[in-house]
Amino acid sequence: MRAFALVVLAALVACSAPGPAPLDTKSESCSWCRMAISDRRFAAQLVAPGDDPRFFDDIGCLASYVRSKHDLPGGARAYVADHLTHAWLEAGAAVYTRMPALETPMGSHLLAHADAALRARDADAKDGQLLSAADVFGSALPGGGGR
Repeated sequence: MRAFALVVLAALVACSAPGPAPLDTKSESCSWCRMAISDRRFAAQLVAPGDDPRFFDDIGCLASYVRSKHDLPGGARAYVADHLTHAWLEAGAAVYTRMPALETPMGSHLLAHADAALRARDADAKDGQLLSAADVFGSALPGGGGR
């Protein structure tokens, strides 16, 4: 009985964690720099229970936002778009690449991938500097830092 109760509790907690919201590149603007979000390959978002999602046009904008906010809502989660597949990834679990030669919307030169295999398949990440979520966000990332 106790094991069953723990499983139910774990399921309820998992269901209450906010997931990524769909991005409409025709109408969303960055919550940090206010630029239009036109390229989902570099997009990011912050979601929290009971709040509207906050979208970002560049991973660097999300990093600046979370580093400047010391009062992020409880239960907030950060997501970044996989540069190759455009799928939303938990920001703390993504693999990051800094590519100085690649232009990103706000000049962070940051790309995210779900794993090293997708990074290796992405020609835009070739010869870039491998970074962790902690390198990009420091300890400010909600929902768990980085690996």
